Amino acid sequence: MGLGDGMKILLKNGQVVNVFTGEIERANVLMEDGIIIGVGDYYSDADADVCEDVSGKILCPGFIDGHIHIESTMLAPTELAKAVLPHGTVSVIADPHEIANVCGREGIAYMLEASKGLPLCVYVSLPSCVPATPFDESGAVLNAKDLKDFYIYDRVVGLGEMMNFPGVLASDEDVMRKIYDARRLRRSVDGHAPGLSGKALDAYISAGIGSDHECTTAEEAIEKIRKGQTIMIRQGTAARNLDALLPLFDEPYCHRCILVTDDLHPADIMSEGHIDNIIRKAVAKGKSAITGIQMATIGAARYFGLGHVGAIAPGYRADILVLDDLDSVDVRDVYSSGVKVVDNKEVLDFEAPKVNEYLEERVRNSFHLPPLRAMDFRIEEKSNRCRVIGVLGGGLITEEKIMDIVWGETGGVDTERDILKVAVIERYNNTGHIGLGFINGIGLKRGAIASSVSHDSHNIIVIGTNDTDMAIAANRIREVGGNVVVCDGKVISEMSLSIGGLMSDASAAEVARQNKAVREAVKELGVCEGVEPFMNMAFVSLPVIPSLKISTCGLIDVNKQEKVPLCV
Repeated sequence: MGLGDGMKILLKNGQVVNVFTGEIERANVLMEDGIIIGVGDYYSDADADVCEDVSGKILCPGFIDGHIHIESTMLAPTELAKAVLPHGTVSVIADPHEIANVCGREGIAYMLEASKGLPLCVYVSLPSCVPATPFDESGAVLNAKDLKDFYIYDRVVGLGEMMNFPGVLASDEDVMRKIYDARRLRRSVDGHAPGLSGKALDAYISAGIGSDHECTTAEEAIEKIRKGQTIMIRQGTAARNLDALLPLFDEPYCHRCILVTDDLHPADIMSEGHIDNIIRKAVAKGKSAITGIQMATIGAARYFGLGHVGAIAPGYRADILVLDDLDSVDVRDVYSSGVKVVDNKEVLDFEAPKVNEYLEERVRNSFHLPPLRAMDFRIEEKSNRCRVIGVLGGGLITEEKIMDIVWGETGGVDTERDILKVAVIERYNNTGHIGLGFINGIGLKRGAIASSVSHDSHNIIVIGTNDTDMAIAANRIREVGGNVVVCDGKVISEMSLSIGGLMSDASAAEVARQNKAVREAVKELGVCEGVEPFMNMAFVSLPVIPSLKISTCGLIDVNKQEKVPLCV
């Protein structure tokens, strides 16, 4: 049975979550051709071709992840669908700025093709910042005119997170053109402005920015809600803001909030869940499951202008979850556009979309640099007082530390004080550019780790205790992409990400296994408790999240948006 076959399906005797009123009501739900055509106890077996008794079950709309980077799951879209559908996620709003930074317009086209026709409905917010800042060297530059043509696609819902808030505040011409193009078409414009407040926030919102997913305190979020923004409550792998934002589950704020994962690793999806896990955690902290469901369904649909999505009501798309239990969000069955895609917790088979050969080749050929040598990671001794990137509590925000460096044979590395070396290597155009610095808060005692996932330009990033292991790790990334762990001159664990150095061809289960393996390998080298090293490392090179970051051109003071010297 498939979409458009004219069959009428009746789910009878269920307890339906009404997301408009917050009530739970006993009702029968009738579907036809992917649409809900009736909700009420007056529908019976005689009205349907197929009936399913869901007595004792809870029916709620399918969940919408309001902000995700599919690339950050390291899964191709088909495998992501297989991973999240059993957790009740039937739609995602994906910002493909990771793959767009690697290969530009072709990256966006690839994601649209690779997600077409999946039972997971993949909507797209166009990447607004490729590259994120002038300090980045990415594989492409996308201006307003490069994005404009993509608005013809039905699944393109707006402009993705506008990280370049200095550009907004300065009324940069191309930045404002991107915002104007989206607003003219009545599409959403998402924000990214951690810590922005007062007059600067007023100016940012006035430009047309409708949301923010970077709030780390309830106070910050409430100010933004009061000024009209929708707040995306994020619970990802590295950025876990749910606990701090729990007050937003209460009146009067909850109706201006949606739930998102942003960047979530596959091992966490497989072990903990997806949007369902956010609701579960909120319930465990005393919040209402129904409020969480409203945020994850009708709240997200309304913000993104998805008409007739996100509710169990006549005329709405038949995205329906059958739950064994409400508070634990225990998903048994999933209907996507009226088609059962998860049956008794098992995903039913579906075909992967076909992608044209040119786009496949384009996303799989992005490393253009010569082999690295140990001497490439040597930092020239200048002063004993240096700026060090301080990783705060396993999160994305860093601080600038001024620390005494003992150069000697270790080249400034001091594992006793957790001072490690960090490097970002340009990978697209063979420029030879390498940014070098020091980092604190990771905890490695031996070896090195490297990745081609380094937001948002996705150059090669390496953190290590010695130059030799750093060179070996970087060269392995150059060969296979992905994440690598090296110790004593040997690769001890790796996961290959062949699609743009960001995503894997493997199944969700296999990628999760590899993801877990590299994490465990790093722990053996002494990583600090509470640090997810590859996710934390990925954001060390993103110069839009405060306060001290590093790119291929060196250290960046994010607050001042200027390059700063290593030595003080």
